[in-house]
Amino acid sequence: MENLREIYEKRVADFSANATALKSKYVRFSLIRLVTFIIALAIIILLFTYHVGLGIAGIVIFLLGFSRFITWHNAVKREQELNENLVIINQKELSFLDEDYSVFDGGKRYVNPEHPYTTDLDIFGEHSYFQSTNRTASAIGHERLADYLRYPVDFTEVTRRQVSLTELKDKMIWRQEFQAVGLATEDDITHVDELKKWLHEEPYISNNSLWKTLIFLAPFLALGGLVLWLTLLPWYAVILFFLPAGYALKQTVERINITHQQTNKAEKILAGYASMIEHIEKQEFTAPKLKELREVFFLENKSASEQISELSYIISQLNLRNNFFAIFFNFSVLWDLKQVKKLEEWRSAQNILLPKWFEALAEFEALNSLATAYYNNPDWTFPEINKAAIVRAEELGHPLIPKTKRINNDISIPTKGHLKLVTGSNMAGKSTFMRTVGLNIVLAQIGAPVCAKKLSLPPLKVYTSMRTEDALHESTSSFYAELKRLKFIIEAVESGENIFFLLDEILKGTNSRDRHTGSKALIRQLIEAKGSGIIATHDLDLGVLEKQYDGAVENLRIEVQIHDGKLFFDYKVKPGVSESFNATILMSQMGIRIPADEI
Repeated sequence: MENLREIYEKRVADFSANATALKSKYVRFSLIRLVTFIIALAIIILLFTYHVGLGIAGIVIFLLGFSRFITWHNAVKREQELNENLVIINQKELSFLDEDYSVFDGGKRYVNPEHPYTTDLDIFGEHSYFQSTNRTASAIGHERLADYLRYPVDFTEVTRRQVSLTELKDKMIWRQEFQAVGLATEDDITHVDELKKWLHEEPYISNNSLWKTLIFLAPFLALGGLVLWLTLLPWYAVILFFLPAGYALKQTVERINITHQQTNKAEKILAGYASMIEHIEKQEFTAPKLKELREVFFLENKSASEQISELSYIISQLNLRNNFFAIFFNFSVLWDLKQVKKLEEWRSAQNILLPKWFEALAEFEALNSLATAYYNNPDWTFPEINKAAIVRAEELGHPLIPKTKRINNDISIPTKGHLKLVTGSNMAGKSTFMRTVGLNIVLAQIGAPVCAKKLSLPPLKVYTSMRTEDALHESTSSFYAELKRLKFIIEAVESGENIFFLLDEILKGTNSRDRHTGSKALIRQLIEAKGSGIIATHDLDLGVLEKQYDGAVENLRIEVQIHDGKLFFDYKVKPGVSESFNATILMSQMGIRIPADEI
């Protein structure tokens, strides 16, 4: 960690110095820009006093030179902003090393209690795996990383992702610049969805010969009417020259408003996406998945970044309709119709490719996030996905617990009709142990590195029942909510799929006799259906099931040591049924007066 800290601290210092120098340079040349403009204006005026031709030549030379100067000046500003963004990125990585994940988006909007595992395994929300890993900048990148964590993939895709992450891990400079470019993107998934909706709309300008003819004629009619007004006709007669434009605007205004509503927010979004894609286009990759994703951006003569920038520019021109002077543009050149026609022509050529470009960009962002997690945790490894019906792990740890505080365990669990029954005192670490196993299995099956020295497993679907709460909107008690959850898991196991379940304190909402009877019945049903997983319980009497099920049930325990009335936790998993109790000590420490001979 110290090595990583030194790297990030140095980058903060270097980029801060660069940003400060570039800001000073930009301000200095802003003054030069103003002075240059004033001097050039004076020279042009002087040239006109000698000869009109000299004055015109002076204007042309000035505009050519000054435009290049402005382009260079703006580039300095962009470089300054890039360095400022890199400072932010590395400061956030330092916060990550300090276990402060709040600087990253936790993806709270993705929390879904109905999902098989995300709620119980802290996938989304505050101090979640998503929050600790999320390095995406765009809304579509956020969505794709969330999809990665919600939906396991097959063996082939797991392998492709692992190879991609291995390559990206060592491209820290490229990864951070990709993030830095993306930080300038201001997008919202609803606006992206509106743009996608627009892609499927039918054209109404580019396929109408009347509107295309009027777009062509409008400038000539406007110019002719203006000349005749200045030379021959009264002003009210000139109105006739603008009636065709007025008719076209009246007939198309509703459809143009719809198009504008669907696209107007996309101008800046597309400009940001184009910059991110351009950064990808400039980098060569060797991993097959990365190469294929990059090639998507070169399926046409123009690169994707160029074409998306073109679309952004057309939308910016349509957005001029919000300007006060837009009415003059519309009656003289049918500006709105002209820009919508360009949009439709662009859409006709690229409506299939644009979603593919978005998909590829989102994939790069998700992979970039997981690659950063791999870089920040060099002791993590890639698991082996195989056909053996067993989960084996060495030094398996919880990905959200820092290395200095983490307690690792070895584990071996058959995945056909076998369960581990974990007993232990309060706060001993049973739930954390189960989340450790579950989260690492999830990471293994999305192609991500896992927090372990070694991990091998077959393809599994994880189902959990660990946090069940009252559902007030359904007038449902926590006990009934748990029963519904267990029914959900039983049906999955009995469907014949390869299910790995994690159950914490099952049937805790009822009396001890019913809980014991129900737990035994549930365990029997899960084993008979060839389910596999871990059940944590305080019901020590369930430990007798190990002998009854001939190896299908195995007892594990996590003990707490008590010395001089104090509790000591080692969080290590051992064979057998728990022999330690600590609830009375904890209650006593909280002020509940318990007789000394009962503690």
